[in-house]
Amino acid sequence: MKNTNRLSFWEIWNMSFGFLGIQFGFALQGGNMSRIFQTLGASKDDIPLLWIAAPLTGLLVQPVIGYLSDRTWHPRWGRRRPFFLIGAILSSLALFFVPYSSALWMAAGFLWILDASINISMEPFRALVADKLPEEQRSYGFVLQTLIIGIGTWIASSLPWLVTKLGVSNEAGVGEIPQSVYVSFAIGAFVFMASILYTVFTTSENPPEDVNAFERQKRESRGTLKGIQEIGAFIAQMPSVMLKLGVVQFLQLVCLFYHVVLCDTGIDRACFWCSLARS
Repeated sequence: MKNTNRLSFWEIWNMSFGFLGIQFGFALQGGNMSRIFQTLGASKDDIPLLWIAAPLTGLLVQPVIGYLSDRTWHPRWGRRRPFFLIGAILSSLALFFVPYSSALWMAAGFLWILDASINISMEPFRALVADKLPEEQRSYGFVLQTLIIGIGTWIASSLPWLVTKLGVSNEAGVGEIPQSVYVSFAIGAFVFMASILYTVFTTSENPPEDVNAFERQKRESRGTLKGIQEIGAFIAQMPSVMLKLGVVQFLQLVCLFYHVVLCDTGIDRACFWCSLARS
């Protein structure tokens, strides 16, 4: 499925706009989940273990979703858009209900569901750039995605402060989550769903060049064992540069979670992980 037609700015913008909602999900969980965990009784020492869902879920979900979306084609919904929708529905529900967690295990479970659901939507967005854009426009497409990611991060990270300025209370009793967090996550759920739907209804996908050959290949690779073998083969063939970037990203995640816990204590054990990532 190759495309040689150059797309306009707005066509690339439309196909990337769903990243606004995806980044709303990441920014809201990144900025507020530790606060929710502590409100529900978690100690600072517990938080890194609770956060381990994020990198592990991405490592497990992204290869599987990439494999499945590569083997999906629907005449109306295309290849990637069904996964946009599934991820958006699950993510929006998880975002909305996270602040209503009444116990620590519920909040941790919602975080796991939320991160898995965000990854279901996010991975096909990366692949859509390769599907839709000719090679000379792909860097431009990824840059535009990065711009939308930055906009989403900035707005979503500011949401609790913004809704507080608009009159929503940011104070709560012991063991209670402030109203500003409820409102922020509800807004995030709406933005996530709306931005994904915008991309789904403004972007078309190109069918496989040979539908019969595509269906035949899908039948031949059917089965869980074959799928695992193919994913393993792809990982083994990964370019060395991509492998190095993966290691760096993993170390940066470890560094981030250590800083979340230790920034208030003046202890900087995270320096070890940060120095490894930089080297």
